[in-house]
Amino acid sequence: MTTTTEPGALLHLLWLASPALPVGAFSYSEGLEAAVEAGTVRDEASAALWLRAQLELSQARAELPLVARAHAAAQRLDVAALQACNSWVLQTRETSESLQQTQQMGRSLLLWLRGLVDAHPLLPLCQQLSPAPTWPVILACAIAVRGAPLEPALHAAAFGWAENLMQAAVRCVPLGQSAGQRLLAQLVQAIPGAVQTALAADEPIAFAPMLGILGARHETQYSRLFRS
Repeated sequence: MTTTTEPGALLHLLWLASPALPVGAFSYSEGLEAAVEAGTVRDEASAALWLRAQLELSQARAELPLVARAHAAAQRLDVAALQACNSWVLQTRETSESLQQTQQMGRSLLLWLRGLVDAHPLLPLCQQLSPAPTWPVILACAIAVRGAPLEPALHAAAFGWAENLMQAAVRCVPLGQSAGQRLLAQLVQAIPGAVQTALAADEPIAFAPMLGILGARHETQYSRLFRS
C-alpha cells in the first residue's frame, strides 16, 4: 500500500527526522557504548544484531506505540491522557541516564517547537506536563502541531532513531562510514514492519532487561563518548 503525504507535511517529517534537529540526540548511544565495552557489540555484524533487536524490542513495542497513543491524546487536546503518557515514559526509564535523556530531549524539542509556532492550543498543555516533558510525548505533539499524518510520522521517527544509533556505532565500535550505511540499510528494511507492530499494539510494553543492565553499567563506565 502506498501512502501519499502532502508535500508540506512531508517536509515537516523530514525536518523532525533530521540529525540537525537541535535536541542533542547525537550525544546519546542508548546503551550501545556499554554493549561495546562488554564485548556484546564488536564489529559490523554484532552491531547489526544489536540495533535490529533494539528496533524490534524497544522502538516497535514501547516508543512508537507510546508516540501513537500520545498523538491521539494531542489531537483531542486531552491533557490528562498526555500526562498519563508522560508518566508512563518516566516510570519505564530504568537508569538515571535514560531518564535524563528523555527529559532533556523533550525539553529541547518543546523549546524548538515553541520557537516555530507562535500560538497553538497544544503548547500550554505540553508546558503543564510534570515533572518534565518527555521526548516521545513532545514528539507526538510536534507531529500533531505540524499536521503530519501518524503512520508516515512513525516511519520518520524510527528513521531518525536508526540514523542516530548508526552514527553512534560508527564512532564507538568503531566502524567505517560504508559499514554504517550498510547498517542503516538493514534498519530501513525493518522499519516498516516495526511501525506496523506499533500501530497494532494495544498498549506500549517496556521490557528490555539487558538494555537496562547495560545502561546501568554505562553510568559507571570509565571511558565514555556518550551520555547514555
